[in-house]
Amino acid sequence: MVLGTQLVGLVLALVLGLARGEQVPQGADLGWSVAAGFAGVLGISALYRGLAVGRMGVVAPTTGVLAAVIPVVVGFATEGVPDPMVVAGIVTALVAVVLVTRAPTHEDDERPSGAGWALLSGVMIGLFNVCIGQLSGDGALLPLVVVRLVQSICLVAAILLLRQPWRVDRDLLAKLVLVGVLDMTGNAAFILAAQTGQLAIAAVLSSLYPVTTVILAIALLRERVTRGHLVGIGLTAVAIVLIGLGTATL
Repeated sequence: MVLGTQLVGLVLALVLGLARGEQVPQGADLGWSVAAGFAGVLGISALYRGLAVGRMGVVAPTTGVLAAVIPVVVGFATEGVPDPMVVAGIVTALVAVVLVTRAPTHEDDERPSGAGWALLSGVMIGLFNVCIGQLSGDGALLPLVVVRLVQSICLVAAILLLRQPWRVDRDLLAKLVLVGVLDMTGNAAFILAAQTGQLAIAAVLSSLYPVTTVILAIALLRERVTRGHLVGIGLTAVAIVLIGLGTATL
């Protein structure tokens, strides 16, 4: 399933990138794209493994916070500390990520925490964001082709070595294509955001994606919402306003 979404994103990014007349990544851009591909595939694989064997209440927030904090630290070091209001918004956003992604814990849950997988996932996804943020403004889509190609090669190698099933049910093909398109669109938007603004701000705002997931789960799947979820959703709005106001003053 993951391999299929990567291939869909690769093809779409290639077609749109060529249509836009983007240049094939070279030099530093090529290196950062390859590095992002390796970091991304390790990060997402560790996340799925952690969710499968560990507790979501540990894995999800740990991964989300690390994935946001690492680019923030790098952004502060390379681009300087932004307006105090932006910093306040970033801190608020990190708190919101923890609250929104934390699932209710069960005392009878004897599964391992999955913290190790979460740490690996968070670090790798954070490094993925850092690598993507280093791309020049020469293009956003063709670098994603390189990223997707590297990830696809790694996934094919893993499937062959581990002898994992790879066929996808026909009923899932439409959903697979949709996920691939949305994933590619999100990554392209992040690249453009990082190129036109600050890496720290782009990384934190993109890390708020679990809020959308929680809202959709509540609205469509009628999942139970906790008080922490509601507070986290509210803090998300506050964080976005603070970052927006602070950016406007720059």
